[in-house]
Amino acid sequence: MDQPPGFKHPQFPDHLCKLKRSLYGLKQASHQWFSRLAAVLIQFGFVGSKTYLSLFVHTDTSSIIYILIYIDDIIIIGSNDLVVTNII
Repeated sequence: MDQPPGFKHPQFPDHLCKLKRSLYGLKQASHQWFSRLAAVLIQFGFVGSKTYLSLFVHTDTSSIIYILIYIDDIIIIGSNDLVVTNII
């Protein structure tokens, strides 16, 4: 792992960064991942289901798309292949 651009230490340019904590080591990692994904889906016009929190729906005049998140898997189903491909 190299030092990040713009944060290179002038006296020690060849030193490496030691990662003390990562997102995947935290107990809240799955919640943080889901929160970020849900925020992006809402920006794309999806609406979260009120009965099943992991289901997001996007309806349009010509199509409907369902996105279901299960742990670290995402299932995308839609009535229009082109729209589903664009979402992916």
